[in-house]
Amino acid sequence: MSGRVEGKRVLITGAARGMGRSHAVRLAEEGADLILVDICESLPAVEYPLATSDDLAETACLVREHGRRVVTHIVDVRDEAGLTAAVDDGVAQLGGLDASVANAGVLTGGTWDTTTAQQWRTVVDVNLIGAWNTCRAAIPHLVDRGGSLINVSSAAGIKGSPLHTPYTASKHGVVGMSNALANELAELNIRVNTVHPTGVPTGMQPTTLHSLLHEQRADLGPIFQNALPIVMAEAIDISNAVLFLVSDEARYITGLEFKVDAGVTIR
Repeated sequence: MSGRVEGKRVLITGAARGMGRSHAVRLAEEGADLILVDICESLPAVEYPLATSDDLAETACLVREHGRRVVTHIVDVRDEAGLTAAVDDGVAQLGGLDASVANAGVLTGGTWDTTTAQQWRTVVDVNLIGAWNTCRAAIPHLVDRGGSLINVSSAAGIKGSPLHTPYTASKHGVVGMSNALANELAELNIRVNTVHPTGVPTGMQPTTLHSLLHEQRADLGPIFQNALPIVMAEAIDISNAVLFLVSDEARYITGLEFKVDAGVTIR
């Protein structure tokens, strides 16, 4: 039997580890060839270390184990020209593009009076402008055949998650951008959807946020509690949603806010 995305060519940003790696492996299992992008460098405004070039190489190896083609590029999603060049090169090597997954994202923690302008700029530039740059790089390769743009938002893109305001604002922005593009690109048969995970253990864990929730603002803890009896989802749960939206099973789905959130947004 053919895979659910057999022969499709898919771009994934933030692909070196975490959810990005999970998306890559899941799509490869179902027959996709991949363009994998990651910055592979830590950022001053982000407390936790980001992925490395070795991480990206390992993701590529995992894809090849499934017999799929893969092109990797180390590039910052904030760099529009660099990202576009990387996508163009990947498309040339794979012979086309069918879908894009804007997965790259960062998170900072802080109260209203400790959050800095540098944190705002870094988070919005990576999470929102980076998602836009990803769409902008992918769309020219989809206009003739249609395709699927998937922008990873968050449960924080639906509710007012506190203590990481730049992140919450950026993820709400991803929804607005995606819905606008869904309307604009529908006539070209390009679908645009967002995915909204609850917490997932990916290494995106600023110590500041953990300390605030457990030591200073425990009253805000219930906002982060899932309705289903789990603390976190697994990366594969999010990847299965991405797989569905890439596949032709979702051929008439656009403008969807696809929650894989264990019910955290209904609390």
